[in-house]
Amino acid sequence: MRAERGITFAVGAMTSRESVTFSSSSEDQAGECSFKVDFIPAEIRAAQMRQITRDHLSQWDLITLTDDATLVVSELVTNAVKHGKGRPVGLRVRRFADELRIEVTDGTPTPARLRSAGVADENGRGLLLVAAVAQEWGVSPDGTMTWCSLAIPDEAS
Repeated sequence: MRAERGITFAVGAMTSRESVTFSSSSEDQAGECSFKVDFIPAEIRAAQMRQITRDHLSQWDLITLTDDATLVVSELVTNAVKHGKGRPVGLRVRRFADELRIEVTDGTPTPARLRSAGVADENGRGLLLVAAVAQEWGVSPDGTMTWCSLAIPDEAS
């Protein structure tokens, strides 16, 4: 049985209309640890979600994945905030025995896609970075979630 607790907390400078809902589960019988954060989109969210992810990876003894995981979280959350049309965004991170799965939802049916960025372009490389560090990535059939998985090194499993 998984114990889950929901906590609503303030992160950074927020107005009374902004909220972040955080839930975390302890390890269940399958060895899965996870957390989920739902939030109203804002530019500061990518940095906040990187920090929350970093903190959980430390608790789960997955420090070796911190750089790759926070890069992926940053890119996927930024895409959801920029392209989600103001809809609430969700970040879910789950640790399995051999992989870390990162999922970001934005509620819009337009799927994330790889773009070709020119040399001088300042945007358009996010999913290329995700594809470069992830063992696999994809988009849900309805287009509302972009996900990736990172392999957990043997010494960390």
